[in-house]
Amino acid sequence: MRCRPHVTLHKKYANGVFGANSPCGSFAPVGVTLYQLIKRIRFEQVTIHVAGIHIVPPVLLAPMAGITDLPFRKLVARFGAGLVVSEMIASQEMVQARRGTREKAELDGGAGLSAVQLAGRDPYWIAEAARMAEAMGARLIDINMGCPAKKVVGGLSGSALMREPDHALRLIEAVVGAVSVPVTLKTRLGWDANSLNAAVLAHRAQQAGVRMVTVHGRTRCQFYKGRADWSAIAPVVRMLDVPVVANGDVVTPRDARTALAQSGAAGVMIGRGAQGRPWQPALVAAALYGTPAPVVPRGAALADLVMAHHAGMLEFYGRDLGQRVARKHLGWYMDHAATPPALRREVLTAPDPATVHRLLPLALAERERFAA
Repeated sequence: MRCRPHVTLHKKYANGVFGANSPCGSFAPVGVTLYQLIKRIRFEQVTIHVAGIHIVPPVLLAPMAGITDLPFRKLVARFGAGLVVSEMIASQEMVQARRGTREKAELDGGAGLSAVQLAGRDPYWIAEAARMAEAMGARLIDINMGCPAKKVVGGLSGSALMREPDHALRLIEAVVGAVSVPVTLKTRLGWDANSLNAAVLAHRAQQAGVRMVTVHGRTRCQFYKGRADWSAIAPVVRMLDVPVVANGDVVTPRDARTALAQSGAAGVMIGRGAQGRPWQPALVAAALYGTPAPVVPRGAALADLVMAHHAGMLEFYGRDLGQRVARKHLGWYMDHAATPPALRREVLTAPDPATVHRLLPLALAERERFAA
């Protein structure tokens, strides 16, 4: 059997797939048929291995503050994202049960493979929050060292920790020592163009027990300006043995292919590209890896989906808060549907859920074609 040029396996997987005399490996698994070999290759191509957890497909939903709540994560997971991550949660506030904080980490069986992302500066609080998240059912604990928001950075958390790698390592060690589930890390390239230290920090994190690293291809000082530099993630990939995921400006299958080619990453993480398009991670995965393509809802089917999402948010938050929180999601759905401005405004200012649901079929039927 010959290696197909476009089939690339990580070195640690190839040896167990091909025979000793094959250019692709070093020992022959006895009794393995060609069909089994192809299945195994396919599995490795569409899987990120994080300790004993398999992320399939390697297209992940990014944590987004105020967005990746349980109703949205369930919806994205249902379409077929490999992993969904909670919005960033302040560790001390979670442990002290500040109102509305623990709800950000809420999980259930419908949310697929889920991670809870924690932020903080104190090793005690972040370790306690990690224990709590694990007890709530989180399959992975992600540590935020990439958030650029002034409020977070002002508290010397998020991407501010990239300026203090020794303290960052103390936080990582505290979390790894507190839980039995895999711990992952999310960073930026560095604080600014003069301190691109993601590779060094990630390598130290790996030595401390982190099992996967996601890198947003911008510095903190760039915020979300310009374009993410996926090629700048490549040094992190070369430095690590654990999987690296590329993040930043990945929206379409073309974006994902380019990000993977330039970075060498094991997968991609989609954030803003999923706003108003919860099927987008699954759509990207289908194009890249041949996983089942999602049925993109249109017309009445789209209206049904959005109404169900809206109803789920009302149930999760309560009627009044749910109405307010849902507006941004409704706005994104209507942006992609090119809803006329007057009708869009009417939906977003509707006084009650019944009016919203009465207007949505008309608002979302205005344009049947969605951007993929």
